Amino acid sequence: MAFAGAASARINEVWTKEQTEAAGLVHRGSYAISPLPQDYIQDSEVPTNFTWCDKDGVNYCTKSLNQHIPQYCGSCWAHGSVSALGDRIKIARKAKGIDINLSVQHILNCGNVGSCHGGSVDGPYQWLHSISKSTGAGISYDTSNPYMACSSESTEGICKHGDWSCSAENVARTCSTFPPSGFCGPIKQYPNATISEYGSVSGAMNMAKEIMARGPISCGIDASPILKYTGGIVSEAGEMVDHVISIVGWGSEGSKEYWIVRNSWGEFWGEMGYIRVEKGNNALQLETQCAWAVPDKFTDGMLETSTNFRCFEDGTNCGSK
Repeated sequence: MAFAGAASARINEVWTKEQTEAAGLVHRGSYAISPLPQDYIQDSEVPTNFTWCDKDGVNYCTKSLNQHIPQYCGSCWAHGSVSALGDRIKIARKAKGIDINLSVQHILNCGNVGSCHGGSVDGPYQWLHSISKSTGAGISYDTSNPYMACSSESTEGICKHGDWSCSAENVARTCSTFPPSGFCGPIKQYPNATISEYGSVSGAMNMAKEIMARGPISCGIDASPILKYTGGIVSEAGEMVDHVISIVGWGSEGSKEYWIVRNSWGEFWGEMGYIRVEKGNNALQLETQCAWAVPDKFTDGMLETSTNFRCFEDGTNCGSK
């Protein structure tokens, strides 16, 4: 049985339609140029069990994340979108090579689609598509912009001592050595990933078809009932979307089908960072609002096909000084 404690007051980390539009975004926005899986996959083609974490014996899922370290930050909206997109890049690479892990902090610094106090479900993809088209470069990798759990309006903990503006140094950076002789500066030719399409999807069957055909998706969820979740299938209806996660697949147990949901609260929570939520009845409002993106170009480290511009250790040939 799932241990899902009674709903308690928590920070709502998801913008309303009004907040989303006030930020210049399209609520449930979409830029789709390819046929949608929900339009060409028959219901009968959707299996009872499917997961990208074990598809034909191969794991296409990227690492689990924790949005609450090094300090508390309500950036689930960025974590869910980054995790789902990272999986889709791994799928595009056929799980070959070292995983590509994208920078959540880049979105917090530059996206203007949310902060540590909440954001948009599909805003990260709208932002990423925009910069993909306008600059030719996309979201940086976390090795050049690690997660610090801070955004420009944050005054908690370490945040008040840092600069979280969208400067070149806050997109990708490195540091040469200890001060006073050392310096930190921007990496202007940095590994990055772009997208060609994005969109919104809702409803269990449409979501399953999108996941099966193209990879995991990010979705809103009511997190209040699952703060003390320790395992099992959660069937509570939920009341409102206040958190964002990613869905990597689905399964069945007895007469119940369930979504396989990756959270961003660390692997000490739930079932090693995952939760199973009943599928087909909008449990926890999970089937209400989801988003997807299609990877375009990304910097690959495979020796035969590498597109990586190779910087010096101190980054001086890449613009750090």
